Amino acid sequence: MKLYCGIDLHSNNSYVVLLDEEDKIVYQKRLPNDLLGILETLSSYKNIIEGIVVESTYNWYWLVDGLQAAGYKVHLANTTAIKQYAGLKYTDDKSDAIWLARLLRLGLLETGHIYPKEKRGIRELLRRRMFLVRQQTMSILGIQGIITRYENIPLSGDKIKREDDEKILRYVQNPQVRLAVQSQLKILRCIMDQVNHLEKNILQEIKNDVLFKLVKTLPGVGPILAMTILLETGEIKRFENAGNYSSYCRCVESKRISNAKKKGENNRKNGNAYLGWAYIEAANFAIRYHEPIKRYYQRKLSKTKRVVALKTIANKLSKACYFILRDGVEFEMKKAFG
Repeated sequence: MKLYCGIDLHSNNSYVVLLDEEDKIVYQKRLPNDLLGILETLSSYKNIIEGIVVESTYNWYWLVDGLQAAGYKVHLANTTAIKQYAGLKYTDDKSDAIWLARLLRLGLLETGHIYPKEKRGIRELLRRRMFLVRQQTMSILGIQGIITRYENIPLSGDKIKREDDEKILRYVQNPQVRLAVQSQLKILRCIMDQVNHLEKNILQEIKNDVLFKLVKTLPGVGPILAMTILLETGEIKRFENAGNYSSYCRCVESKRISNAKKKGENNRKNGNAYLGWAYIEAANFAIRYHEPIKRYYQRKLSKTKRVVALKTIANKLSKACYFILRDGVEFEMKKAFG
């Protein structure tokens, strides 16, 4: 007998269901999110469990890692691609777990990528860095806003980052306002210090990676964008072709066409938001500093909107990067924009 396990994962509990080959429920129970307890529950059936499906939620790492370490074959359910029958009047955690197990049994399960455990830490560092950079920008804008409102003195973000705090505080006359600026400057300096610290740690880990050096040959891509592209992409072979990769990077249009007419839009947020940002940033820099790409962009701009023309550049860069990562080659301008 073979069993198929579906786990509907929540923040503090998981609903576990085991189905047999005839779709009968062998086991069902809501368990607290305790790895040892879940493993103990499944241990009685371990030799006949064909696979375990875990719902892809924000907190799946600990459970998937623990089940894999215990020797189970684990699948991560792609929740955006899995749909239940829309006519159902009532669903709950039990029905969701049963549905996951049933899809696995039927071979119809849409799965997501399980990013390798050993690489998740450095990717988390990169994501924290990006979060801190956004906070850094907010702090700079806050300081600029206060000084402009009270003193009518426009200060550039670069000047705020580079000048001593005392020099910046001299622009402010009111002591209470000066204290407000001073508190914001202290926060800014702390954030800048942590951003630099994280960057050094990330670079130390991947600076000797051959693929990291190759990705930097892409137009508009420096160390930070190369880090983002490399770490967020993961294993390039999981993408069947360059088009699939570009779609994952949110670099293609999201729309439905029927009889040469637009009939609606699909989920434009499908894919990786970090890669979407990285390729748009790279496109902006590439247009600015690379003449062949600038000419290509201007031709597109004469026929369509700016955002579409920019997305076209991002799409080409993402497809070029697919072949860079897959084949281990440098970027060639003539092949992409010749």
